[in-house]
Parts: sequence; structure tokens; C-alpha cells
Amino acid sequence: MAAYATVNDIESRMMRTLSEKEEDVAENLLDDAAVLIDSYNKDANAEAKKVVSCRIVIRALGDGDTSIPMGATQGSQSGLGYSQSWTIGQGGSTGELYLGRTEKKLLGVGDLIGSHSPVEDLK
Repeated sequence: MAAYATVNDIESRMMRTLSEKEEDVAENLLDDAAVLIDSYNKDANAEAKKVVSCRIVIRALGDGDTSIPMGATQGSQSGLGYSQSWTIGQGGSTGELYLGRTEKKLLGVGDLIGSHSPVEDLK
């Protein structure tokens, strides 16, 4: 399976250079993203597939700050008694690939519920 985006596409959107390890991970995630995208709509246009690939891989990679847990959207730390708390966003996602509402719309499967009635074809 050929990826729809490149590591350079990821770096230009993240506005930073990925480490060698991150590049390897990004390449694998881009391949995985292509499979995920094709499972939703193999016939989506190439530009949409590229944008979606970049968005979901960047979300999975995080910002590279290893002091913040992957997937955390907020955090707090305290002092002497030491306390630390993190809020994980997107329903507990911690680095996995998934399509959000915007990505599904880009692929042309936005608000589909998963069933089809023949009556819908009568429009």
C-alpha cells in the first residue's frame, strides 16, 4: 500500500524537523493511514487523502515534547507535595490513528450512519 503523503508533508505542517526515530514512525503511520482511509472511501480525491493522512498522523505523533504524555490536552503540576494530573483528549486517544468528523467529511463519508434505505434513492 502506497502512502498518500510523505514525511516531508508531515514536517512542513508541523513546522519542525522530525527526529530519525520519528521519521521511521511517521512512515509506518502514513502506510497505516492509507489503509484506514481506503477502508472509508477508496475513491476520495488524492488531495483529500493527503490532507487526511497528514492530519491523523500528526495527531498520533504529538508535538515531540516527551515531558507531556501523548494525547494529553491539558496538565498541571504542583510543588513540594508533588502532584501531577493530565487530561487526555478525544475520548482517551493516546497516539492511535482515527478519523475525526472533519477527516470523514473530507473523504466524503461525513454524516453517514452506516445503513442505506432504498427510499433514499428515490430523491
